[in-house]
Amino acid sequence: MTKFLLAVHVLAAIIAVGPVTVAASMFPAAVRRAQAAGPDAAGRSGVRLLHRICRVYAALGMAVPVLGFATASSLGVLGDAWLITSIVLTAAAAGVLALLVLPGQERLLGRLDGSGPPVDRGATARLAMLTGAFNLLWAVVTVLMIIRPGSTTGA
Repeated sequence: MTKFLLAVHVLAAIIAVGPVTVAASMFPAAVRRAQAAGPDAAGRSGVRLLHRICRVYAALGMAVPVLGFATASSLGVLGDAWLITSIVLTAAAAGVLALLVLPGQERLLGRLDGSGPPVDRGATARLAMLTGAFNLLWAVVTVLMIIRPGSTTGA
């Protein structure tokens, strides 16, 4: 059962978190291109699609920590420092995504649609920085999941 849980946890992480990291990374540049193109519906629809990918896969990503807790419980490592650190970093990544990246995308979408000032380079740069922080947090969690420092589970 442990191997099954681990496999499903890893697949969920790849399938759910991967698209968010890619789409969120593409979003700021897509906004700049759409702004430069003017009222081009195609550019704006691409930006909306990237935001929708981020929202949908962020919701699907909730399965990753749920499956992670089940896997950790099965392995008997719930109290290990590497896992606790990973849980804290995962919560931080979720917070950055839910509280900063997704609302930032929504603000830029609104500005593209004419509610508010035009999108400036600073706004997209801030969103790119926040997205980079989100991606870095997930990268650290991934490394911790692989190397599991101090683990006694035979890594």
